[in-house]
Amino acid sequence: MNPVRIGVIGGSGVYELSALQEVEEIWLETPFGAPSDAFIVGTLEGQRVAFLSRHGRGHRISPTRLNSRANIWGFKKLGVEYLIAVSACGSLQEQMAPGDIVVPDQIFDRTRLRSLSFFDDATVGTDGIVVHVSVAHPFCEFLSEVCYRAVQASGAPAHLGGTFVTIEGPRFSTKAESQAFRQLGFSIVGMTATPEAFLAREAEMSYATMAHITDYDVWHESEEPVTVDAVIRVLQHNAEVAKQSVRNAVRMLDQAGPSPYRNALQDALITSKALWPPHAVQKLDLLIGKYA
Repeated sequence: MNPVRIGVIGGSGVYELSALQEVEEIWLETPFGAPSDAFIVGTLEGQRVAFLSRHGRGHRISPTRLNSRANIWGFKKLGVEYLIAVSACGSLQEQMAPGDIVVPDQIFDRTRLRSLSFFDDATVGTDGIVVHVSVAHPFCEFLSEVCYRAVQASGAPAHLGGTFVTIEGPRFSTKAESQAFRQLGFSIVGMTATPEAFLAREAEMSYATMAHITDYDVWHESEEPVTVDAVIRVLQHNAEVAKQSVRNAVRMLDQAGPSPYRNALQDALITSKALWPPHAVQKLDLLIGKYA
């Protein structure tokens, strides 16, 4: 299979990319189990693109139950270097209104039940190699700029920068939590940027998020607290904007060089190579084969 350099993760409301042509549905197995759904690989703006519905077609998988390691591994196996994530989120700031799109530059992780690394799972056989990857800047600055310009080109209100706080879910925030997030200066709240961004860094990919604001969470005094019905109404409006923005981003990546994070593990593998367990090396060959 020819490598696919660009990947797209569709979040709530974005379960397909109708503009894809020459489509092929690819089911993959990984050392970490099955991804959320089949990867839909096709041609968009003259480039090969792989699309995955994060929650599965029909929205079947809760945020905490997502097998993000399998999802990111699948993109890596297909050859993806640039991974664009489309997410739904709540706004924590007045100036970021429902219908706007935020391309964040920071993450604050408040999850507690998720696997955050490919390298620390004894049950899968990937422990024994310690990795301390740098995520000071969890989103790729180059890809984030591309996504921001892509959203602007679609005509939607866009914001570049801001902290995306990731909560466990699947419940929405309490009012106290929402107000605390605002006091800490966070911009948006959602449920899936963690661990995707960190796993993408371990997979040496560029990762950026187009976060579509559906509501004001529950802090806003003059707005009703967030409900599923309200979220779905905005998602339906945002879906076409998201697809057009992705299309714009793919076109802008036409001449992009290799991912800036293609050697992210080079200085992160701290365990002496002489002590790398053979079973872990075999399991993780896709990620560390070039360093073995």
